[in-house]
Amino acid sequence: MKVLSAFLSMCLSLMLPAVAQPVKHPYNLSKSGIVRYQDVFSPVVAENGMVSTQNTLATEVGIDILKQGGNAIDAAVAVGFTLAVTLPRAGNLGGGGFMVFHSNQKQQSYAIDYRETAPTGVTAQHFLTEAGEKNRQSATSWHAAGVPGTVAGMHEVWRKFGSGKLSWPALLQPAIELAEQGFVVNYDLAQIVDAKKRWLTENDSTRASFYKPDGTSYQEGDKLIQSDLAWSLKQISKHGPDAFYKGEIADKIVADMKKNGGHIDHQDLASYQVKIKKPLSSDYRGYQVLGMPPPSSGGVTIMQMLNILENYPLGEWGIGSQSYHVMAEAMKLSFADRGTYMADPDFYAVPVKWLIDKKRANKLANKIKLNESIDALTLKGDRLGDEGPSTTHFSIVDGDGNAVSNTYTLGYSFGNGKVVKGAGFLLNNQIHTFSVRAGIKGAKGFIASKVNKLEAGKRPVSSQSPVIVLKEGKPFMVTGSPGGSRIINAVAQMIVNSIDHGMNVTEATNQRRIHHQWIPDVLEVEPGFNRDTIELLKQKGQNVKETYTMGSTQSIMVKDGFIFGASDPRRPNALTDGF
Repeated sequence: MKVLSAFLSMCLSLMLPAVAQPVKHPYNLSKSGIVRYQDVFSPVVAENGMVSTQNTLATEVGIDILKQGGNAIDAAVAVGFTLAVTLPRAGNLGGGGFMVFHSNQKQQSYAIDYRETAPTGVTAQHFLTEAGEKNRQSATSWHAAGVPGTVAGMHEVWRKFGSGKLSWPALLQPAIELAEQGFVVNYDLAQIVDAKKRWLTENDSTRASFYKPDGTSYQEGDKLIQSDLAWSLKQISKHGPDAFYKGEIADKIVADMKKNGGHIDHQDLASYQVKIKKPLSSDYRGYQVLGMPPPSSGGVTIMQMLNILENYPLGEWGIGSQSYHVMAEAMKLSFADRGTYMADPDFYAVPVKWLIDKKRANKLANKIKLNESIDALTLKGDRLGDEGPSTTHFSIVDGDGNAVSNTYTLGYSFGNGKVVKGAGFLLNNQIHTFSVRAGIKGAKGFIASKVNKLEAGKRPVSSQSPVIVLKEGKPFMVTGSPGGSRIINAVAQMIVNSIDHGMNVTEATNQRRIHHQWIPDVLEVEPGFNRDTIELLKQKGQNVKETYTMGSTQSIMVKDGFIFGASDPRRPNALTDGF
């Protein structure tokens, strides 16, 4: 018996070290390196530059500009104009947006606001019925078109921050060629244009732009030529933004407005100004998050949310019900403030510093209980109106470490559905996103944010959230998304997935997303969300509902001397590429 016992002890002693020691694996399992074999999804890898957009052709154009010696801004301008041709539901000349730019050489960052403005002739009454209710048809009417900012925005960033190696006409030439010579229609474009045929053919110019001469829809494999759009692009190439805001294009816009009861006049166009500001900045677990100040609501809301989440060990908890619950509660708290305080800062003193203050975030975090959900109705605030999800985002990093994060939009998919006659581009419908019932005597229905009320010259609040995350002063992540109010939470989750959970950029992109915007008190989860996690969230009091996919992030991560990128699989034909 003693012999047997000694023998067993010896065997056990021989076995213990093998169990206690780390298991050696033939592959690299470290958290750094070009390839991480423990990851289910791997990113695109490059060393000299990368472009991530929602359209294959636009990405190829951006890469070509970088290879010609252009910087991230040069590539952004070329991509922005190309998307106006190849992704007409969101890419645009007739819309507006926001850009965050980090100059690695100057070690400075900039926030470029080229959001649309309300023309002088439009009033809230243009969006209400005689009974004082919101007129649903007004969202796609000529009344809804704001003064576009895209052309001015792209020219201003090129003038101030371009490399100087490529001319303005050179950056527009790829878009001109794609409009004039045509490009091959993919399944996505063919499907969406056909699905919206009844609406888009109501306007003669829109019908001529996106349907065949006999009125039939373009099919996959057909070539789409946009001659009028090519003419506009040539005018802008030759005369710069003056062509759009003071020249022949302006004349065409105003003529259409007068004919159809719209409100943009020559003075509205001539007086449009791009605003270059200092980006908002907030630390998150040793990283510096840069975002847009108001009228973007994204920068403030994301930073407030991250400040709340910083009080919890999300990395230790991992991906699961506890992390999702706390994130949902942080979303509720942040979105309640968003509706109350977000507005155009030229018309309302937005208390930005107070909103993103760490001490205030700590107080908000104290309202969160780990096993109980906050009743959204107990939180005071105003609700912002709904925005269209068909925005588009692109991210660019060049070989010198300069980074661009740009989100721009027409509002709804195809904006207000109106193509300017003879100019070939769609107009936005952003004016309807103002709180048109706020402050109007006799208005009925839900009264949204008072500080976002419609006023001439004002910029409506937006959820667009271009973000650059720095580590030790250098770009670590560049990201953003379309998706209306879901943009904010999609971008926040990209940051959390990357920093807290150590995911590579593709893993962070592909992770299932959640969304809570305070009102309605519903925690939305994407299709395929873990059923066990849903049940645990319900036990914590969350009103969980499986809805649609959320966003389409186009993201780049810079790490270990390499550039890593990922396009969101949630929407087709996106491409991230580098060299």
